[in-house]
Amino acid sequence: MHGTPITRPKFEVADIFRRYMFRYTSEFKMSLEQWTVFRALVGCRTAILGYHEDECDNSTCGHREYSYNSCRNRHCPKCQGSSRFKWLSARLSDLLPVSYFHVVFTLPHGLNDLLMCNKDVLYKLFFKTASYTLLEFAQTPKHLGAKPGFIGILHTWGQTLIYHVHLHFIVTGGGWRKSSNEWIEHKHHEKFLYPIHGMSDVFRGKFIGGLKRLYWGNKLDFPGDLQAIADDDSFESFLNRVCRNRWVCYAKRPFAGPEQVLEYISRYT
Repeated sequence: MHGTPITRPKFEVADIFRRYMFRYTSEFKMSLEQWTVFRALVGCRTAILGYHEDECDNSTCGHREYSYNSCRNRHCPKCQGSSRFKWLSARLSDLLPVSYFHVVFTLPHGLNDLLMCNKDVLYKLFFKTASYTLLEFAQTPKHLGAKPGFIGILHTWGQTLIYHVHLHFIVTGGGWRKSSNEWIEHKHHEKFLYPIHGMSDVFRGKFIGGLKRLYWGNKLDFPGDLQAIADDDSFESFLNRVCRNRWVCYAKRPFAGPEQVLEYISRYT
């Protein structure tokens, strides 16, 4: 993977923007934030943003090269390419020579409006409760009785570009037992990690419990239509609705190894 040369695609996002910008803006309005991203991507590595000069520090050489400046916008595929590669390289170096599982926790779409208006506190709660669920199952003696290693990445959009909040984890199929100072391999590492329905129920309980604490601590915002669930009884009814069905939890061994999963999630990191 690292030896594959990087080639410029036939078309880039900026090319599409330049070609269709006048047609699009004649029919639709863009917010200030959207305009900022639009202008950054169109001007990235062009004369619009100016240039910089690089000079060889060898006194006998003095060779100079001129390069257009990058926009450094987090939405720019060109600027994020190098950051993505650095992140992926660092995460690949973190992998241990053990079995791994790909685990996904998903929040139900019934929470979407509340999530959109409380991203900071609810995304943190999501990370915390999903991580604690993995640790609780791993450290239970009947499952493993050891502390696992894992990497978690938040994705907020699905492949169809709808708001779909979920967490990807790369989890070791074993863990470190401090009391005996040894690595413990998972008993069923060839088949499954932990009971999926059990993990789903524990995770849901932890998240709803945390959500209630945030509500009673006045840490949640209820703007606009969310005012309909802002009072105590309505909020309790709302929680009952989102808990009506089991929340989606997935855990399988990646067929091509953890490297494949890391490469996949790095595209959205």
